[in-house]
Amino acid sequence: MTAPDQDERLKELEARIARLRGKDAPRPPQEEHYSLAQHAWRMVIELVAGLMIGFGMGYGLDWLFGTLPVFLVVFTLLGLAAGIRTMMRSAAEIQGTKTPETGGDERAKDGD
Repeated sequence: MTAPDQDERLKELEARIARLRGKDAPRPPQEEHYSLAQHAWRMVIELVAGLMIGFGMGYGLDWLFGTLPVFLVVFTLLGLAAGIRTMMRSAAEIQGTKTPETGGDERAKDGD
């Protein structure tokens, strides 16, 4: 039989071991934090990429068919529209991830 003093010491030791194991336990993955500047750069890059892809496709088709300004203008405008659409989708995604604690609008959560 063990003395009450030994039982108490054993419980303290088990509590210390549990605390130390808790420090080394893997933490749950946390959502990455992005600043507003990173989101803004992402949207700018999406817009410019859409423009450049449209410009490149238009110039390539004009070079292939020998009609220099026609496809260049059309595909540059289509690239601009695609870039704006992608940028607006990113903005909606960012707006949806905001919470009231991080400065988001409570109405955005309610759908008002």
